[in-house]
Amino acid sequence: MESFLSLKVSSILLLLVHCVVVHGDGIDDVQPLSKIAIHRALFAFHVNASLKAEPVLLGTKGEDFQWITVALECPDPSEDDWVAVFSPAKFNSSTCPPVVFPGQDAPRLCSAPIKYKFANDSNAEYTKTGKASLKFRLINQRADFSIALFSGGLSNPKLLAVSNTITFANPKAPVYPRLSQGNSWNEMAVTWTSGYNIIDAVPFVEWGFKGESQTQSPAGTLTFHREAMCGPPARTIGWRDPGYIHTSILKDLWPNSLYTYKLGHRLFNGSYIWSKSYYFKLSPYPGQDSLQRVAIFGDMGKAERDGSNDSNEDTNYQPGSLNTTDQLIKDLDNIDILFHIGDITYANGYISQWNQFTSQVEPIASTIPYMIASGNHERDVPGTGSFFETNGSGGECGVLAETMFYVPAENRAKFWHSTDYSMFHFCIADSEHDWREGSEQYKFIEKCLASADRQKQPWLIFAAHRVLGYSSDYWKDGSFGESMGKDSLQKLWQKYKVDIAFYDHVHNYERTCPIYQNRYVNTEKSHYSGTVNGTIHIVVGAGGYQLNSHTPLQTNWSIYKVSDFGFGKLTAFNHSSLLFEYKRSSDGEIYDSFTISGDYRDVLACVHDGCEPTTLAT
Repeated sequence: MESFLSLKVSSILLLLVHCVVVHGDGIDDVQPLSKIAIHRALFAFHVNASLKAEPVLLGTKGEDFQWITVALECPDPSEDDWVAVFSPAKFNSSTCPPVVFPGQDAPRLCSAPIKYKFANDSNAEYTKTGKASLKFRLINQRADFSIALFSGGLSNPKLLAVSNTITFANPKAPVYPRLSQGNSWNEMAVTWTSGYNIIDAVPFVEWGFKGESQTQSPAGTLTFHREAMCGPPARTIGWRDPGYIHTSILKDLWPNSLYTYKLGHRLFNGSYIWSKSYYFKLSPYPGQDSLQRVAIFGDMGKAERDGSNDSNEDTNYQPGSLNTTDQLIKDLDNIDILFHIGDITYANGYISQWNQFTSQVEPIASTIPYMIASGNHERDVPGTGSFFETNGSGGECGVLAETMFYVPAENRAKFWHSTDYSMFHFCIADSEHDWREGSEQYKFIEKCLASADRQKQPWLIFAAHRVLGYSSDYWKDGSFGESMGKDSLQKLWQKYKVDIAFYDHVHNYERTCPIYQNRYVNTEKSHYSGTVNGTIHIVVGAGGYQLNSHTPLQTNWSIYKVSDFGFGKLTAFNHSSLLFEYKRSSDGEIYDSFTISGDYRDVLACVHDGCEPTTLAT
């Protein structure tokens, strides 16, 4: 049987390859047809079957992504034919046992593809005509690509054809910057990915006030190897070289100031490699009375704009991810800092998906601080120190999250940290480590809450991934949340007057009234003022992953709940007025909102269990 796979790239390049069934461990027996035509070029040439064809070049104008069209023609089509994108281009097409997560139907290949589509996705008549046209969006991720055609479906794949290599003009280029608050309010951490090790080039950030002379700040370089992974698939079929991750800390910045920056690498021959130019605005001075806006959510994950599937997911695995991303981009001029509190990429041990995610959120993360917290899909692997003995991370055991993103933590392997943003003080916990009373994390949480200067930072926020008991779906036994630390931590919330506690992990939205020890302490639903005797608990776990339906269980402290994709937004107008909104991802409409108003004297006032039991006066 013979068939042909043609690849048309951006209406410029045409590539034909011989299509034969291959048996064995690789693609060496699949040879390109001897004729390759490159339109808009001034030459045409022939190659022998034993020689590699010239690679197709993408990103010749500095782009970090490009769309390609795969035009497929096969004389013996089948409904289970599928087309996969591999990077690096040379892959192992042998059949391997899958590492399957619930609901997953992964390709049983020893090299996981970056993404794939079924041939009949674009043409319902494919099994009759043998013709299909599939579009893929490729991002620059430091290695070449190949496109392959398989029969036999995902469970019994047989390689039929493979394309020439496809590569970006500068695959090592610095890409996908991620901003983060530094250890101080006037610092900004800039993290990015490249193909340059420190022995190849010196990484740095060139930055300064917009329109003025620029300065350069050096960057550190990190990477990790397969042995750092804790298990499959991260250590087996999901492994992919992560490249090099660089972080530069920009210091002594001025409040409210607009800065421009770009990523650079100075090669040892004296030449420079540059990224695109970006910008950010630094936070207001601590305690400054001004408009300040915060987005917060979890469980977003990633999705492919070309509609393809990933090796770790099925179709519609994270159906709300792009809507949430795009709505945040639309609202970006009205957001100053963002918190993604766990279950970030849902890579589940397929390392390439972290590249896909950082590309997806680049318009956001390159412009405002993109702060993250650890969830079960970042950290959990049995026997590795996680508090929960599950394999939610697919063998990543926290390494990817700790390396790909910067957080201002004393120890990035323990993801708990605090962040100040002018009138806000955030205490970010790590629900995948022990936080019961007496634990190391519990001591951090109390220190973090106690350190809030409520005269300058009236809005005290606690956030963690797993729900601490206040979700109608799981509040009784904590089967999907984490109720073990609730009794200890709610004493701290009460003592230090935490305004709002945010969680995700449960894939929906729910808000409580101010509560303390399972008791609601305020019957108001939309506005709270004066001395508030409890903490409002909000689940914002509908960032993108498949939604959870609410149970019929009715609790007296639950005010509003909905199963629809969205994100939370806090707006501080001044020291005494705060607005919260839950915004729908599909169109930005507001589902739910409430306001809090109060003065410094309200924070000082004692409430039930909110003051020390003894004083010097007693």
